[in-house]
Amino acid sequence: MPAGKKTEALDFIEFLQYKASVKHKRRGLKGLWANLGIKITEKDITDVRKEMWGNFPEEIF
Repeated sequence: MPAGKKTEALDFIEFLQYKASVKHKRRGLKGLWANLGIKITEKDITDVRKEMWGNFPEEIF
């Protein structure tokens, strides 16, 4: 294998090792919109689900 390809392969392996070692902190939706002043209640979610799925046929086939 040419020296340039070996270096490229080693760089890629180091990148994969780094990527595997980094822990990404996931934020919930509340955290994503916390500073926007949005207040969504369980009732709001239920109402939207009913509106969205209310006319959906129960049996497709």
